[in-house]
Amino acid sequence: MRYREWTATICVLMLALATSRIACAEVGEVHVAKQYGIGYLPIMVMQDKQLIEKHAKALGLGDIKVTWNTLTDGTAMNDAILSGNLDFASGGIGAFVVLWGRTVDTMKVKSVGALDSMPAYLNTINPDIKSIKDFKATDRIAVPGVKVSPQAITLQRAAAQAWGKENYGKLDPLTVNMSHPMGMQAMLSGAGEITSQFTSPPFQYEELKHPGVRTLLSTYDVWGGPQTFICAWTTTKFKEANPKTYSAFVAALKEAIDWINHDKPAAAELYVRLTRGKDTAADIQKILDDPLVEYTLTPKNIVKFIEFKNEIGTMKVKPASWKDLFFDNVHDLAGS
Repeated sequence: MRYREWTATICVLMLALATSRIACAEVGEVHVAKQYGIGYLPIMVMQDKQLIEKHAKALGLGDIKVTWNTLTDGTAMNDAILSGNLDFASGGIGAFVVLWGRTVDTMKVKSVGALDSMPAYLNTINPDIKSIKDFKATDRIAVPGVKVSPQAITLQRAAAQAWGKENYGKLDPLTVNMSHPMGMQAMLSGAGEITSQFTSPPFQYEELKHPGVRTLLSTYDVWGGPQTFICAWTTTKFKEANPKTYSAFVAALKEAIDWINHDKPAAAELYVRLTRGKDTAADIQKILDDPLVEYTLTPKNIVKFIEFKNEIGTMKVKPASWKDLFFDNVHDLAGS
């Protein structure tokens, strides 16, 4: 009888241990996505140097698989997060704050941290356009996400500054959703209706090499100083279910940013090697050396961005602090 009781007890303990291991198990595959441009350089470094895998192994997760994707805009990122097909998204703050606001009471999407702060330029090839007030109904402006991307929201704020808050959407009918490479090609070709593009580095600098291309404004002009350009985000559910995987991503992102800042020539060469574009390593390093371009985890000017959306009625949720939008691993930074 005692033997049977002892055997039954052992079986119960083994079952409990197995259940505990299943409950504590983390994902064996991580899905990460980026978009186009030098703003995603930290993600590119993480992929090229297999930093997530490195830190996952150091945290005892063994050999995990990381799947990398390149999507065209923030809307695609958010759809992938909501459907569960993506674990970590990276993109402009426009798409991020929209999803944060939509999920604040449900999935609780928050940012892992910023990737960088850098200005985005509104360039034009139309000689008749000297300022945004010169756009006509026949002009079209390429943006990476109509009414969602940082460029689109910045254009709305510029319109509000030019014509009054009630006219914030005056230029929206002129915007066309295009990836940075496609928008640049369309504008420079001169063959279609795209006469301007609100883009990002390095595309904006490539455009300015062409005769007749001029900059009308930058995001820093409109927002009154440096602003986070790209950040990374995930759901609270994923973070809580996979704490070590989340920590591995954070450590990998920090290492990538530190490496870029420590060795900009090597970072420039890595970008050129992976993108195979027209830019040389010298072109890219010039961008990296620009004092207006900063790779940092610190969020900047996020609250002002949301306050504007609150003012024009396109967002109803108001954070008490920038920390409401970010996980606690960056709360000790001097964000805004």
